[in-house]
Amino acid sequence: MSKILKVKARQVFDSRGNPTVEAEVYTKNNSATAICPSGASTGTYEAYEKRDKKNNRYLGKSVFSAVNLVNSKISKKLKGQSIHNQERIDALLINLDGTRQKTNLGANAMLAVSMAVKKLSAKVKKLPLYKTFSVKNNFQLPYPLMNIINGGAHANNDLDFQEFMILPVGFDSFSDSLRAGVEIFHTLKNNLNKKSLATSVGDEGGFAPNISSNNEALEVILDSIEKAGYKSGEEVYLGLDVASSEFYKDDSYMMSDGSSYDSKGFCTYLESLCNDYPIISIEDGMSENDWDGWKILTDKLDKKIQLVGDDVFVTNQKIFKTGIDKSC
Repeated sequence: MSKILKVKARQVFDSRGNPTVEAEVYTKNNSATAICPSGASTGTYEAYEKRDKKNNRYLGKSVFSAVNLVNSKISKKLKGQSIHNQERIDALLINLDGTRQKTNLGANAMLAVSMAVKKLSAKVKKLPLYKTFSVKNNFQLPYPLMNIINGGAHANNDLDFQEFMILPVGFDSFSDSLRAGVEIFHTLKNNLNKKSLATSVGDEGGFAPNISSNNEALEVILDSIEKAGYKSGEEVYLGLDVASSEFYKDDSYMMSDGSSYDSKGFCTYLESLCNDYPIISIEDGMSENDWDGWKILTDKLDKKIQLVGDDVFVTNQKIFKTGIDKSC
């Protein structure tokens, strides 16, 4: 009853209107689907997203080749496998692809299938998906990080940083954190309207006003937190996704205002922002290729705030080891 009969994929569309892969895994009496997510800003070392780049349909972004690989090679390989042995399923997919960055099958094909298997296993066991990831019952909802102003690759404005976030972490429950975030988001919209700034949204749901500097974005967020009736630095903190690889060129961080920094200078700039504003999380503060910069940033800020490595680590075991060896 828990053996895979077949796997079928189809092309669907993500929240940006771009094609992506949906996989459906079937057993005798059940099936489950999963859609592979896709990012606008991706690191060089990330797993490979297979798209039909030479095809003019969908501007070269279609995923029909990835879909065909699921329907043929992957489906044949997984037929007869138990949906409850996720480790074996993933190992079969990894070995079938045979490359470090998943360039043969495409990570979008593999991940959609892997997620669908996990969802189907939970469905057959009649468990919520989250309960299948642990044998303990010490479950806890994560704190929300809410992206409320977009810049960089997520918006058509002059902001260098990709995401300006609020972290409503000074509350006793997730629902109270969520309420604070929602109220601040709508207060921010009113604030931007009063300043005659656009309230259209960027790729990931945050507002994309034509603000000229990172400091101005942080100031308008702080003002909105206060006007919504909350205390910044106590109930609500700030976070940044710098996505610095996007503006790292020739060993320098090139800002839209014409200024540039070397690694040490850019770390000092980020440190000054943390001193001036209640920032407790910075993602991709240094470029994916700037290990010296990551070491400096770690030494300066690791004991003070949360540092997040997305573009640099891309959930890659080998790169994690490099970061550990370099104490980043």
